[in-house]
Amino acid sequence: MESSAKRFPAAVLEQRVAGALRNAGASEASLAAATRAMLHASALGVDSHGVRLTEHYCAMLAGGRLNKDPQLRVDIRAAGSAMVDGDDGLGHYAAYKAVEVGIELARQAGVGAVGIAHSSHLGAAGAYALAGAEQGYVTFATTNTDSMVALFDGASRFHGTNPLAFAAPVPDSRPWLLDMATSSIPMNRVLLHRSLGLQLPEGVAADTHGAATTDAQAAEMLLPLGGADFGYKGAGLAGVATLFSALLTGTTLDTDFIPMYGGPGGDVSTPRNMGHFVLVIDPDKFVGRELFGMMITRYLASLRAAAVREGAERVMAPGDREWDRMAEREAQGIPVDPDTVRFLGL
Repeated sequence: MESSAKRFPAAVLEQRVAGALRNAGASEASLAAATRAMLHASALGVDSHGVRLTEHYCAMLAGGRLNKDPQLRVDIRAAGSAMVDGDDGLGHYAAYKAVEVGIELARQAGVGAVGIAHSSHLGAAGAYALAGAEQGYVTFATTNTDSMVALFDGASRFHGTNPLAFAAPVPDSRPWLLDMATSSIPMNRVLLHRSLGLQLPEGVAADTHGAATTDAQAAEMLLPLGGADFGYKGAGLAGVATLFSALLTGTTLDTDFIPMYGGPGGDVSTPRNMGHFVLVIDPDKFVGRELFGMMITRYLASLRAAAVREGAERVMAPGDREWDRMAEREAQGIPVDPDTVRFLGL
């Protein structure tokens, strides 16, 4: 976030975000989940999926796309698998529920694989991977999203930004956390750059002809992770998210989604039937929790002690950058873009 953003304590933002969702009619259970997930993203520096999305969710609640009082339904399919029906409510609510269900399954079967259907945008997938890891479980969370990323050598939108998030518990430390889009950047990052009047980095977005651009206003689609030479890797990983989130759950393919922000027709009333997927693994049912803890501690110590290239300060494990950012924002406040400051009345 740049100098045009203002900073606020997390507690203030939590109160304003929850109040806005409450005023929009969201149930207490669903707004609590959405607020928790957005504050997670803002605290860790994932500003594109943080409190700036409050206005969007309120608009979708008002338009009828989102069910204000969803009644989640859980269908246990086998010892280690289940489906959660999100009842077209805020996706955060269904996703956190899927983590809870996955943990219960994993305690018995070793693994808990949970598909989610009839859901909506869930924000940062890492919020749900982290929720499992904080309770001692290795957790994977993913979703597919509406088409906005070109294929490798493609000139039109195909996959969504389709994040893959993994987290694992670490004894006496913050979890190991990897939360990554399979696109170069999330589309919400483009929208944030538009709001702040900033140029995009090289090689992350393309115009209507598929040509790379740094102009946030001209960006029509994103490029897959890996750029011009290795974007086939990002495009392939985006398909992994679709495999788990749409194909295994029987929900919506990337190219069939109603656009998140309504699109040309401005449809904000039709539910999108998004699918997500959560996988929870209990270390006790594999090597054992104690030995797993010893091994990941040793692994991370070795990683962080690896040789550093000239000009770099240190080698970081997945999550280190986020925990650094969280500490900085706890001390100095969370930066909020001007549009969101106005919407939340800050």
